Amino acid sequence: MSDNNKFIVEGKLSDNERIKGNSNFLRGTIAKDLTDDLTGGFTGDNFQLIRFHGMYQQDDRDLRAERAKQKLEPLQNVMLRARLPGGIIQPQQWLAIDKFAKDHSLYGSIRLTTRQTFQFHGVLKPKIKMMHQMLNKVGIDSIATAGDVNRNVLCTSNPVESEVHQQAYEWAKKISEHLLPKTRAYAEIWLDGEKVETTEEEPILGNNYLPRKFKTTVVIPPHNDIDVHANDLNFVAIAKQGKLIGFNVLVGGGLAMTHGDQSTYPRKADDFGFISVDHTLDVAAAVVSVQRDWGNRVNRKNAKTKYTLERVGVENFKAEVEKRAGITFGPSEAYEFTSRGDRFGWVEGIDGKYHLTLFIENGRILDYPGKTLKTGCAEIAKIHKGDFRLTANQNLVIAGVAAEDKQAIEALAREHGLITDGVSNQRLDSMACVSLPTCPLAMAEAERYLPGAVTDIEALLEKHGIPEKSIIFRVTGCPNGCGRAMLAEVGLVGKGPGKYNLHLGGDREGTRIPKMYKENISEQEILTHLDELIGLWATKGNDNEGFGDFLIREQVVAPVINSAKDFYA
Repeated sequence: MSDNNKFIVEGKLSDNERIKGNSNFLRGTIAKDLTDDLTGGFTGDNFQLIRFHGMYQQDDRDLRAERAKQKLEPLQNVMLRARLPGGIIQPQQWLAIDKFAKDHSLYGSIRLTTRQTFQFHGVLKPKIKMMHQMLNKVGIDSIATAGDVNRNVLCTSNPVESEVHQQAYEWAKKISEHLLPKTRAYAEIWLDGEKVETTEEEPILGNNYLPRKFKTTVVIPPHNDIDVHANDLNFVAIAKQGKLIGFNVLVGGGLAMTHGDQSTYPRKADDFGFISVDHTLDVAAAVVSVQRDWGNRVNRKNAKTKYTLERVGVENFKAEVEKRAGITFGPSEAYEFTSRGDRFGWVEGIDGKYHLTLFIENGRILDYPGKTLKTGCAEIAKIHKGDFRLTANQNLVIAGVAAEDKQAIEALAREHGLITDGVSNQRLDSMACVSLPTCPLAMAEAERYLPGAVTDIEALLEKHGIPEKSIIFRVTGCPNGCGRAMLAEVGLVGKGPGKYNLHLGGDREGTRIPKMYKENISEQEILTHLDELIGLWATKGNDNEGFGDFLIREQVVAPVINSAKDFYA
């Protein structure tokens, strides 16, 4: 076997490889399915192919049993995730998505996600094409926000240091565009684009696309607000004298795993070294193409970049990237992460503009009794002269506000419950994925469970005399990692209805994976364990020592250093 082929996994390819190979560059028969009114869903291979167009087919699991009694199929609909590199959206775009959610989705909400974009939930088949055309009209699409491709590119939500942030954001946009699929399938199917007779090819992604999903970020230290170790490829911005000079490149992070399968595990990214800014796109394409060629197309559970690095060796992967990009990585530049949460309230940027970060619990923007969040965001959008910035922590930044406009913006935010005084540090440091009722993979509640769970943890902190402290607390309804629980100080991973695996020992900066402490336990058992451990932290913890660091120091759990070896030890 030649050197180029020695790292290819031999065996029967997974069925997803057949689906992609037979799809005519992601077209499938989606257009035909749209005209089939006998079902509300997509059939055959199209169920998978619509993901490459940014959609997942779902149904409301709360209604399944009742609809089955009525001999009706599940209430099939789609969730759409927009492509929004760096999470920046203009007020007029916001008003357009607000109107569509209100008029044409089952739930009426806009959901801010951990991928720094927004999702529509509950869009029925007759409205899907309208949805894509509305987005296109305002300059947004959903190309490659799901499926075996590079997904929405994240960027630190830091408008304060405006010049460096703007440069980093521009690179996030360039990387996103550079790694997009080249097929015209999206335009043809959803935008009624002209069908052009052409021999298509995908020079970076390959004609069978990637073995598995791929996630990329641009992060500006000291804020690790996009959780670099959750992603396949990360560009850590290095600035000197206020100018971006290049990036440290981190490869091979990822959090997903499979219950009961110890060949799967969360993994931190490896630092390959420093590159100058002019090599950014070449290195991005090289990392993607190496994963394209060497990733596991036989077993999808071991198909992500993190497993490729473990299998072929970090140095072999790095050397191939250097060869393909025509560069040599320099020594990594020094940097440090000191925080990863969002900075709430008003902050002033170096350009004299002001930025208001709003806490959106679970990222769900909807009108509730006495808390009209969705209406409030729309009212702000009508008068705001700057932009909105979605954070990877599911919050919303009203950015670029002139001093004379601050009072009006804040008044609207308070009127509609977007600013409420007295929100605890614990609530600000907690996060969950969507899970039930819409996610088909959900095993346990997450979004609906989180608010009450946080209230219980607040009570424990109060009980032990440390109400001002907080724990990075995250809940995900299954082991796929959307809520990034595997980078929390306390991470819950759904195992079944009302049951979770309890993981402990991550750090506040997001640079250590937590270890399983108890498996398949109830919500009450979780609180019992946390009551005891928070009590120990309150009495024996050092000043400014995070909960996860305390648990490691006290040997409550061992640190996960080598993900593959230590995670299950």
